[in-house]
Amino acid sequence: MSTNPRFLVLGATAKTGRRVAEKLTTLGHDVRAVSRSTTPAFDWTDPYTWDDALRDRDAVYVTFQPDLAVPGSADIISNFAKRALAHGAKRIVMLSGRGEEAAHRAEDALRHSGADATVLRANWFFQNFNEDLFLPYIQQGTLALPAGDTPEPFIDANDIAECAVACLLDPSHIGKTYELSGATALTFAEVTQMISAATNHPVDFVTVTLDQLDAGLEVDGVPEDFRGLIRYLFSEVLDGRNSQPTNDVQKILGRQPNSLRNFVEDVAKTGIWDVAKRA
Repeated sequence: MSTNPRFLVLGATAKTGRRVAEKLTTLGHDVRAVSRSTTPAFDWTDPYTWDDALRDRDAVYVTFQPDLAVPGSADIISNFAKRALAHGAKRIVMLSGRGEEAAHRAEDALRHSGADATVLRANWFFQNFNEDLFLPYIQQGTLALPAGDTPEPFIDANDIAECAVACLLDPSHIGKTYELSGATALTFAEVTQMISAATNHPVDFVTVTLDQLDAGLEVDGVPEDFRGLIRYLFSEVLDGRNSQPTNDVQKILGRQPNSLRNFVEDVAKTGIWDVAKRA
């Protein structure tokens, strides 16, 4: 990689991609952040878009849509890595999901591609509660999920992005696989209680079956492929395998990850969870 590396960031509008691009830009780096709506455009389903995105880049931050656990992702990642290497972009940092065994083939495809690879496996994001996935349900006052009392060490997408930037800039992380989590594991019920306390209006957590969740998502117009991913995450990944927090954020950044309590208190100040915002 050159002394002034030029970066490609995939997922320009996604939770971590947007933050990685912002952090690299703030540090003064040459950044090209792409998605299906940018110019040049980047679309995982259209390899013809890959070349324009990769041209004149030295390193890439990879987020795969919809998820590395979906069938066929390993072949796509393998082909993308080969294309990246052909363009001279040897350094690749890829986001994966912690505990997603179905994503391991895609991770292996990257490792075996010849790229200088780092894999970041992350727990569920804090931002699922305020940016999209769970937001409308929290605004309506009820979050219904088949999560039961399984704790999850949720993590701030800002911490993931900072780890990604550190890995892109420091060659000591090449060849490593990190498991990124928050410092404390909490159940979904405990998170909704925390949100209720911070906003001073009730948000109830209700345990439902996987079939009930799927039916509700279908009514809400969620596409079948994304519903299948949600079923996979709640039926196989959220089974306690990821409940133990790790210290990998501290290994990379030299500090503890942000706490969910701090995050909730900060978001509560924005008013996005207020009763007035409910649909």
